[in-house]
Amino acid sequence: MEALISNYYKEITNGLVVQHMQAAHADELETLQRIVFPTLGEDELILAVHYRRHLELFPEGQFVITDNDKVIGMTTTMRSNFDFEHYHHTFKETIAGGWLTNHNPHGDWLYGLDVGVHPDYRGKGLSRFLYRARHEVAAHLGLRGQVTVGMLNGYGGVSDHISGEDYYEELLQGKRTDPTITPQMRIGFEPIALIAEYLNDPACGNYGVLIKIDIDKKI
Repeated sequence: MEALISNYYKEITNGLVVQHMQAAHADELETLQRIVFPTLGEDELILAVHYRRHLELFPEGQFVITDNDKVIGMTTTMRSNFDFEHYHHTFKETIAGGWLTNHNPHGDWLYGLDVGVHPDYRGKGLSRFLYRARHEVAAHLGLRGQVTVGMLNGYGGVSDHISGEDYYEELLQGKRTDPTITPQMRIGFEPIALIAEYLNDPACGNYGVLIKIDIDKKI
């Protein structure tokens, strides 16, 4: 168990590897954040100094995908006792301005703060490997599963003629697909609620969707 949590390293294919984040990745990760989230508010981007702090607080929950020595994917997580009855929150307050100080080492859910893959590597199903790595660690830590808020990334382009609430309802009814939430649902995440003003990003109209996947489900 300890070896998996401390030294996660799994080859995908053609030089691509999912592994635990290292301090040496921090500068590349800051650059990747800006590429993956080009319209996200500046004060909500995760910087190199933040990543180094994450590794001090919860190293087993931080992952990257590398192509040989290049970082092309990443995810940041923390442990949380998430309250599903009082679910409204924001990204900035949850990640504590980037510093991850809301991480609860006794929390029973793995809270995923982000997942990102470089645009040149999208369409290969790489995000699934990051979710799977998170799920394996959550299982070994005895957690209830993963909870996260997916960005409603298709909404920004249609926000001039449909409300976020109606967009979300059409998504739930299968009348609409979303470039972020639909793949997450295919992986096995269950949509719980729409959250307005979750973050500052016009691509999603600031909307996020609270989703979860229980630990007994496979990814």
